[in-house]
Amino acid sequence: MIHSSEIRFSEIISALSVALDITQGHPEGHSMRSALIGMRLAEQLRLSSNESSALFYALLLKDLGCSSNAAKMAYLFGNDDQRVKRSARMIDWTKPGQCIRHCWTNCGSEETSTLGKLKRVASIMSLGAEGGRKIAEVRCERGADIARMLNLPEATARAIYDLDEHWNGRGNPRGLRGEDISLLGRICCLAQTVEVFFSTFGLEAALDIAIERRGRWFDPDLVDALLALRSESAFWQRLESPNPADALSHVEPQDAVMIADETCLDRVAEAFAQVVDAKSPWTYQHSTRVAEITVGIARQFNCPTDVVRDLRRAALLHDVGKLGVSNRILDKPGRPTDAEFAEIRKHAEYSHRILQRIEAFQELAEVAGAHHERLDGRGYHRGLSAEQLPWATRALTVADIFEAMSAKRPYRDAMSWEEICELLHNDVGAGVDAECVAALEHWLVAGQLESNVDQQLAEVDRLISKW
Repeated sequence: MIHSSEIRFSEIISALSVALDITQGHPEGHSMRSALIGMRLAEQLRLSSNESSALFYALLLKDLGCSSNAAKMAYLFGNDDQRVKRSARMIDWTKPGQCIRHCWTNCGSEETSTLGKLKRVASIMSLGAEGGRKIAEVRCERGADIARMLNLPEATARAIYDLDEHWNGRGNPRGLRGEDISLLGRICCLAQTVEVFFSTFGLEAALDIAIERRGRWFDPDLVDALLALRSESAFWQRLESPNPADALSHVEPQDAVMIADETCLDRVAEAFAQVVDAKSPWTYQHSTRVAEITVGIARQFNCPTDVVRDLRRAALLHDVGKLGVSNRILDKPGRPTDAEFAEIRKHAEYSHRILQRIEAFQELAEVAGAHHERLDGRGYHRGLSAEQLPWATRALTVADIFEAMSAKRPYRDAMSWEEICELLHNDVGAGVDAECVAALEHWLVAGQLESNVDQQLAEVDRLISKW
């Protein structure tokens, strides 16, 4: 059981920020290192405690909306969305030449012909500045909305929305200029760029890019504040730590520390479920529906309220590791190859590892990370056997299978509830738990679940529609 009085909100958010890193193609810890840079700048600028706290969470959660354009990026480029996004952070996309080279390098797969790549580049470039603005707008709006859902200050939501605005007015999504951009947004923009170049090329390259974009992308005063840190070798060495969370705990404003109560924990799980479910239109509302079904199963056993609540959180977060899987695979129109299935299977391990970063979530991590295990030991990612799978995991597994099979996928149609229940019955004892399957059927008879296929297909249509 989770005791919320013992959990700092920042511990949960810093751990889950890793999920945002991997969906952007960044190395794990990117957001935490960006936060260390941004908070050092806040110290230089002598921001108030409230401003610093709002900035702290904006830096950790700056990519909250990043999953909402992942499918679009994979669709446009015909390639790994994580690779495309990571590469995009290395260029100045306000310069057409760099944009064209970026598109050419990242569009299509190894099998794509030269003519095919040329067509893709032309298609992407034809979107123009307005196309880029709309892609950024989806991400920024979604990120700001989820920050508000987490009950964070409006200053945090505004900073996330302003993340890609530039000092000279040529940023996105609103083309704000100078001090019309929120100060916290300006800090986030600089901090994340410096982190990318620092982690990839080193300190001098990071400072050089800040100087080169001073007055264009970045607030000149912020760049000057950054350059004043050049000689602080101890600070830059901390950024190279394999575990930036240790250093991060020291920069959170201590008079603004938030403790996560039960309601807060529910909000976090619900918010990140939305981040996960936005990753692909083919998994639209998957996490929230799995949670609904899991709770329905649990209530057939008359489980205590606190047990149901913990199980619901595990269900909402069970696929957080899917943020690390490319949409090139998730949205593939044909059945995935064996190699692609191997990539998909990694998501359970990612979920387990990310949730384990939260000390109070160890039990939740075990349940969520084992949702693809089988009673006969032939599941993944650890090949656990029946005696190693608690009731909570068994219930979540049945719920996940049912929801996935009742939804349409790029390579198959949705199955009827009767067909799914027959498959589950055939797998009882080997793959799934008999009592959990029976509980699912009892709950379905009550008629508390509606089909989601129409809404799912609407999301697919929205993805492939023209701007």
